[in-house]
Amino acid sequence: MPYATQLSLQEATGPTMEEVTFLHDHVLMLTCLMSLVILFFSSTAMLSSITHNDPTEEVEQLEAAWTTAPIVILILTALPSVRSLYLMEEVFDPYTTIKATGHQWYWNYEYTDNTHVSFDSYMIQTQDLQKGSPRLLEVDHRMTMPASLQTRIIVTAEDVLHSWTVPSLGVKIDAIPGRLNQLPLSTSRTGVFYGQCSEICGTNHSFMPIVIEAVPLSFFEQWLTTKQ
Repeated sequence: MPYATQLSLQEATGPTMEEVTFLHDHVLMLTCLMSLVILFFSSTAMLSSITHNDPTEEVEQLEAAWTTAPIVILILTALPSVRSLYLMEEVFDPYTTIKATGHQWYWNYEYTDNTHVSFDSYMIQTQDLQKGSPRLLEVDHRMTMPASLQTRIIVTAEDVLHSWTVPSLGVKIDAIPGRLNQLPLSTSRTGVFYGQCSEICGTNHSFMPIVIEAVPLSFFEQWLTTKQ
């Protein structure tokens, strides 16, 4: 859960978000390093007595440096970015598959692996919240998944564009009518993770939260049995 004065990303609770955090820190480090180098050379140029009579060799070396440096920086940025992109989209032998369908304005979850579990997930109104529950984020039926195991999420929409987003897990996938998008999802620990629709989909766009509850495998199998 984010807090009021938070300036950084949410704490990573899964491998996908760990990749996003690593990439963010990597690019930020390169940006700070470039800023310091540019500041140093700018200050040196303003404080030194550089004239237009510098030798041609030095000018050529300078042009080579400011041409090569951006290429190196782009490579250092692109390689981890492409690696993270492919790791985030690759589905490796998922333990279970869950289909999330966006509606105006709620989510429907369907467990498609030899089960008949399907339910709607509506936001709980403020007056009905239990003590300690987050306002505008809690739902009546949470999406339950096994912790530390990969789950395949298939996302679509019934009416308009939605977006299934859980920041602490590094997940953001568009829900498009008539199209199925899939994404791997896994958590490094048990817990409850909150998200929201991040695509403006109508007047109640802000009132269709996403709540994922990651539980141990034995509890998940028992939960599936009771839901059938």
